[in-house]
Amino acid sequence: MTRPFDARAFHFSLAGDTPPPALPPHLRALWHDARGEWGRAHDLVEDGATRPACRVHAYLHRREGDEANAAYWYRRAGESPCREPLDRERDTLIRRYLADLEALPGI
Repeated sequence: MTRPFDARAFHFSLAGDTPPPALPPHLRALWHDARGEWGRAHDLVEDGATRPACRVHAYLHRREGDEANAAYWYRRAGESPCREPLDRERDTLIRRYLADLEALPGI
């Protein structure tokens, strides 16, 4: 089965001006972060409305260097703080959440 939007396509889309419209906010946040747009990324997940938003929010605060705030958001996401290099953490999250999209009916 071919993924409708995989990590390679995600990374290719970074050359565009806007994230793919079908991406949920937490993946759009990761898209903006990958382009160095931390503030735009943070705006998309700062409400922490979903577990994925909390998880991405944690990553963003870790990237910012605010470990205490990151720890809070990791707890909200129900996960232990990540210790991987930041770019690897982001890539892991991208793959995880793209796989979640694939599992949705009709996607």
